[in-house]
Amino acid sequence: MSQFMLIINPGSTSTKMALFDGLKPVSEETVRHDAKELLQFDNVADQFGYRMKQIEPWIDSLRLTPGQLVAVVGRGAPLKPLEGGSYVISDEMLDDIRDRVYSNHASNLGAIIASALGTRYMVPSMISDPITVDNFVDVARVSGVPEIPRKCRVHALNIKEVCRREAQKLGKKLEELNFVAVHMGGGVSVAALSGGKVIDVNDALLGMGPFSPDRAGALPIGGLVKLCYSGQYTEAEMIDKLSRKSGLAAYIGVSDLREAEKMIDSGDERALLYFNAMAYQIAKEIGQAAVALQGKFEAIVLTGGMANSARLTGEIKKYVSFLGKVIIVPGEFEMEALAAAGVRFLSGQENLKIY
Repeated sequence: MSQFMLIINPGSTSTKMALFDGLKPVSEETVRHDAKELLQFDNVADQFGYRMKQIEPWIDSLRLTPGQLVAVVGRGAPLKPLEGGSYVISDEMLDDIRDRVYSNHASNLGAIIASALGTRYMVPSMISDPITVDNFVDVARVSGVPEIPRKCRVHALNIKEVCRREAQKLGKKLEELNFVAVHMGGGVSVAALSGGKVIDVNDALLGMGPFSPDRAGALPIGGLVKLCYSGQYTEAEMIDKLSRKSGLAAYIGVSDLREAEKMIDSGDERALLYFNAMAYQIAKEIGQAAVALQGKFEAIVLTGGMANSARLTGEIKKYVSFLGKVIIVPGEFEMEALAAAGVRFLSGQENLKIY
């Protein structure tokens, strides 16, 4: 019997959608939105009506009849620290999202759109493993400055899905194994995954871990303090610089890894230096995650869009192969991960948690 689910994954200027029958995609669509039109909305949540008008034609084309759809699953936004797993979309969650309590991120629309469609079709709506899932061990929260605790922000959705698949290849459940899992995209998350729980990870957005194509990563504290008080930047400009205008983009002028590799192939030594420096920093962070797991893990898993680069993964492997097996799983599997979460809920393998 078919179990159709709608999957909703909003990005900064697009909305990815899919109809899944269990774990099988039946129809997929990505609607691109006009970036200038989106700029009129100070609060991302206010884009709801605009985006719905643009995605309605695809939803209507599915011709879903009453009873065909069994759930709607949306991408989870940054929320309060949460246990890993799937959550029913509640009024409290929606209030926090609309009030921008924890973020003003495009993914805020995942729960809002999913909730509206769930109400329309009278089926459950849910999110799964948002980036603020938090299973830190207590010592991982300590930063060295009492006013600044370490926070768990991680590409949990893709990391857990990829590692779950690797566990299945071994005939085991994710909860039975440990992995050092590395998501390499616009940001880089290097997670110590113990029994399916992220017990430690760098903050991939602001302040920790390796630099990425456009993010700063961890920085020398003295230099950062001086830059903040230099008078050159407001707080908002500083955050923008560190989260969107640093990394490879600041060093060599491009944030697209493919463009960086073209520069290297043409003999650009500066591009090679900073490319290798990024790989070096990722490798060092992998070492820290291995320590957090006390060296007891099944494999180091490299995933995300940058894992498509044989040059990058090869450079990382030069440093970390002595620690254990390295598995490369290029790309991201967010849509599949959301569908799999829906299947676990519908089959009774996993209960929805309350926000």
